[in-house]
Amino acid sequence: MKQGIFTLEQARQLTGDVWELRLSGDAAAIAAPGQFVNVELPGRFLRRPISVCDWTETGLILLVKEAGEGTKELVRLPAGTELDVLSGLGNGFDFSAAQEPAVLVGGGIGIAPLYGLAKRMLAAGREVKAVLGFRSKEDAFYLEEFAALGLEVRAASEDGSLGTRGFVTDVLKELPSCAYVLACGPTPMLRAVCALPQLSGGQFSFEARMACGFGACVGCTIETKQGLRRVCKDGPVFRKEDILWQTSL
Repeated sequence: MKQGIFTLEQARQLTGDVWELRLSGDAAAIAAPGQFVNVELPGRFLRRPISVCDWTETGLILLVKEAGEGTKELVRLPAGTELDVLSGLGNGFDFSAAQEPAVLVGGGIGIAPLYGLAKRMLAAGREVKAVLGFRSKEDAFYLEEFAALGLEVRAASEDGSLGTRGFVTDVLKELPSCAYVLACGPTPMLRAVCALPQLSGGQFSFEARMACGFGACVGCTIETKQGLRRVCKDGPVFRKEDILWQTSL
């Protein structure tokens, strides 16, 4: 974990409630896709944990969904605002352990960390495709950015206005070669993906409410086969075989 000052360079609205933020600053503490940052907001007691979409040593891209007053304020800060950020938090995806062909599976704002993961897997010569789920076409974002990386991208929408009508699981059932997933999204989606009979393994990144973001408050625990584990410190990525779904979040 590293504390530093980042400068908001640009805020771009992607959908009605999802924004892309570009920040400059020392991001060298980030070591793996799937890690997150904790952003301090002016006048707010608790920081806001946000998954890292992509990064270089000198900057970050964050995808932020307006989920409350804090994130609503964050995405509307003017360019040039300096933010106190804790970076390099959590344990990310280990794509070296992924069987091929691997499938990246994202739902809603859970898509964010999969973009940086896809870039690094492709750069390492790994075979990968993506399945991304949204409520509707109007809620979809970053499809063009994923496609520009050169991987196959399939979409699902609950109302059928984009791609397959239904959920990401409906798309995955049509992929006979899908045996290993790297997934991020709401817990019901992760649970449904994990239950697919064709999966031999996977890594699942949990979304959870966090107070401290680095393991001190023990407010984001889930139960695993190794006992209680903190999403912020021991996760947010957990392996399929370790999760006890009936008690997770």
